[in-house]
Amino acid sequence: MKIIKKSDAIHVDKPEGTKVDYYLRNEYEVHYNEQVAGSTQTWHHHEKISETLFIIEGKLTAKWRENNEEKTQIVSAGDLIETENTSHTFINHTDKVVKFLVFKQVLSGQNKIELLKTDKVVD
Repeated sequence: MKIIKKSDAIHVDKPEGTKVDYYLRNEYEVHYNEQVAGSTQTWHHHEKISETLFIIEGKLTAKWRENNEEKTQIVSAGDLIETENTSHTFINHTDKVVKFLVFKQVLSGQNKIELLKTDKVVD
């Protein structure tokens, strides 16, 4: 078992108002984000990396571009967002910090649901 302490994470305070702790691993990345009230992330996308967000606390406005059309949806605690390869941003229109996790991976495209559901051995 490996335990990666918060003190081993790379902390970045982004100029647009997101505080991030990056946990970089050999085959994936997890980062913990706190997006301050009234802030907007920079529009961006990923060409090869799969990015998934899980909202822990609060509400964000998700914006993304799909087929040259801008789309918007409110996401809140418990929601899971797969950004795919779309250009996207997240806006905190609230007066509270929004907390969320981001998982980044380079996926193979293979369906591994059965393996994920069944790969547990009781000792």
